[in-house]
Amino acid sequence: MKSLFDPEQAQEFISRHPGVSPDLALRVYTSRLIGRDPSLVLHGGGNTSVKVREKSILGEAQEILYVKGSGIDLAAIEPEGFVGLARESLGRLRTLPALSDEEMDNQLRIHKIRAASPDPSVEVLLHAFLPHRYIDHTHADLILALTNQREWKALLREALGPRVAILPYLTPGLPLAKGVLEEYEADPGIEAAVVAQHGIFTFGDGARTAYERMIDYVGRAEAFLRKKSRRNAPGASPAESAFPGKRISSLARFNQTVRGACAFRSPGGGLRRFYAEVRAAADLARAASSPDAGRLCSSGVLTPDHVIRTKNRWVPCGEIPPDDGELKRAVRDAVEAFTRDYDRYFAGQSGARKAGMEKGDPYPRVFLVAGVGIVTLGFTRREARMAADIVEHTLRVKLLAGEAGEYAPISEDHVFDMEYWPLQRKKLGQPPPSSLQGQVAVITGAGGAIGLGIADRLLAAGAAVAVADIDSASLEKVRAILAGSCFLNPAGF
Repeated sequence: MKSLFDPEQAQEFISRHPGVSPDLALRVYTSRLIGRDPSLVLHGGGNTSVKVREKSILGEAQEILYVKGSGIDLAAIEPEGFVGLARESLGRLRTLPALSDEEMDNQLRIHKIRAASPDPSVEVLLHAFLPHRYIDHTHADLILALTNQREWKALLREALGPRVAILPYLTPGLPLAKGVLEEYEADPGIEAAVVAQHGIFTFGDGARTAYERMIDYVGRAEAFLRKKSRRNAPGASPAESAFPGKRISSLARFNQTVRGACAFRSPGGGLRRFYAEVRAAADLARAASSPDAGRLCSSGVLTPDHVIRTKNRWVPCGEIPPDDGELKRAVRDAVEAFTRDYDRYFAGQSGARKAGMEKGDPYPRVFLVAGVGIVTLGFTRREARMAADIVEHTLRVKLLAGEAGEYAPISEDHVFDMEYWPLQRKKLGQPPPSSLQGQVAVITGAGGAIGLGIADRLLAAGAAVAVADIDSASLEKVRAILAGSCFLNPAGF
C-alpha cells in the first residue's frame, strides 16, 4: 500500500473549509483518503477522530473530541459528518468498572456540543481515553486475514513488529476503550493497536502521521501475506465475470425464486420483499463451486460489525437446476434449513441474556451459488449492494487467510452481541416499508412527460424502475431527471 497524502491537496482542502478548524479540515481530508480504499473500510465502517481546543459559548477554552458519526461513509465525509463531544467529561468515564448500553448512549448524547449532530461512533470512548490528537480505525482486509487465525498473536507479531499492541476481541464501548488504554499506559511508545477480529487503530499527533501509520502497518500485513500466499497480489479483486451471457436467464430464475422464498410478512402485516445483487467475478465463482463452499458459508463474518448486513452464515447452493420445479424445491429447502438454524441460534443466545429480546427476521442475506458466485439480498438495492461488497471482501480474505494459516471463525457469542446491540442496529435505520418495496417496474415509452411522471411515482412508492424508449435522447433526459430524484436512494433506478 502507498500513502496518498499530498501536502498541496491537504492545504487546498483546508482553504475550502474556512469555517472550521484547520485540524478538523485535515481530519476530513485524511478520513477521505482512508474511505476511498474499500480494502480498508466499507459502507460506513471504521472511524476517525481529532481533538481540538475551542471556546464554549461562554468564552471558556475546552477540549473537543470530533469523531465520525455512526454509519457515515468516510469516502464522502464532510465536517458536518463529525460530532463534537466534551472530551474531558467523557474521559472521566474510564474510572467506571462497567457501563450499560443505555447509560453509554445517554452519556454520548448529553456530552454532544451540538444537539443536531449525528450519533457518534460506538468506539467513541476509545478515541476519548487515548491522548493522541488523531486516531484512525479501519477493518482492513489484510489485517483481518491475520487476526482471524488460530495462531493470530504469533502471526501479527511477526508481520507488524514490536510497536503494535495486540489484543483479543473486546466488546466495543467501555471494555475496548479500557483495554487499549491499558496497553498504551504500559507502553506509551506504541503506534497502533490491533484487536482480534475487529481491526486496527493507529494514532499520532498529526493527521498525516496517524494516516501513514495506518498505511504502513496494513502494508506490512500485505508484504507478510505476499510471502505466505501462492498468489501474486493478496487482496486483489479480479473484475472479469465468470458468468456467460447465455446463462443470464438461469440466474434471473434463481434470483426470482430466492426473492419469493425469502419474502415474509412483517409484524404489521405488510409483505417484506428483497432486492437481489449478483457478483460473478471468476475467483468468486471458483470459490462457490469448490469443495470448500460449505465451510466458507459456515465460518461466519470477518468482524462482528458486518453481521447486521450479511447475517453470520451464508447459504451454499449447487448449480442452478434447469427445471423450475426442482429449483423451487432446492431453494425452499435451503431457506427453510437456514431459518431453522437461525431460530436455534437466537433461542440459544438470547436465553443466556436479558428476557424479552425481539428476534429479527430469520431469512438469509447471502447465497454462494456454484458456477455463479455471490447473490445477496437487501430490503433496498443499496442494502443488497452493501451486503455484496462486504461478502466479496470477506470471501477473498477467507481464501487468503487459509493460505497464511488456519482460518478461525468468530464465536457466536460475540457475533450475537453485535447483531442485537441497539447502538449497532441503529445503523440499519429501517423505515416502514413502502407500498411497492421489493417490486420491479418496467416502463416502455418512458421518454415523454407521462413516462417520467409514472416512473417518479413508482420510485416514490418504493419500486425499482427500468425505463425504455426508442427515442434515446428523450430517454436520457428522463433518466437524468430521475437519477437526481430524492426517491432514487431508497428504491433504486
